[in-house]
Amino acid sequence: MPLRARQALVILAGVVLAAVMAGLGLWQLQVFTDQGNASAQARAQQSAVPLLDHVGADGTVGDVYGKPVIAQGQYLPGQQERVLGEDGVVRVLAALRLADGRVLPVVRGTIAAGTEPPPAPSGQREQVGIFLPSEPGTDHALTSGYSLGSVRLAQLAQLWPEPLMPGFITLDAAESAAQGLSPATVQLPSGEGSWRNSGYALQWWVFAAFGLGMALKIAQSMGRRERSRNVTMGGG
Repeated sequence: MPLRARQALVILAGVVLAAVMAGLGLWQLQVFTDQGNASAQARAQQSAVPLLDHVGADGTVGDVYGKPVIAQGQYLPGQQERVLGEDGVVRVLAALRLADGRVLPVVRGTIAAGTEPPPAPSGQREQVGIFLPSEPGTDHALTSGYSLGSVRLAQLAQLWPEPLMPGFITLDAAESAAQGLSPATVQLPSGEGSWRNSGYALQWWVFAAFGLGMALKIAQSMGRRERSRNVTMGGG
């Protein structure tokens, strides 16, 4: 068999092997992602717990992010923001003052762009929602009347004078409807998944790169041996 053909077969075998291992790595990564999503969904479906039992006075947060919590307090009149997302969805964010004086930002629901939200209900309220950490900042343009592009607590602290809780909640569809708003979608935090599966995915990709590199090296070695043999025969 000609040298070029033998080299091509070796490289082809390396490419096929690398493709198989890369596919196995993608499969392992999907397992990692699925496990993380399942973990986040499981946390979100747990029974609600009192928020102040899991957030210390110094701001330390227990294992409560991504879980339903119960918060009792009163909405502060006039302290309500419209959060314009990059997708054009407008969330209504209100300040719920808790018993310890801190304020919990509450996403009451959503409204159509350009409309005014209904005022927050008065009196003592018990609100239930999934407790989430501050959202990252955004850089999309905000039209007049919108001061926030996300529920970013550092930015919200410049608008509300009271000390803030280290997170916020989003009301469920039933409570949003009861307050005259449409429901807001909750973006659950990424679950931990299994880091072992993530490591396996990386290993498969390393093996794929190593296998392809070895195939190329073998093909090059075959060429050098062939040239050396031709030189030897020619010299004889």
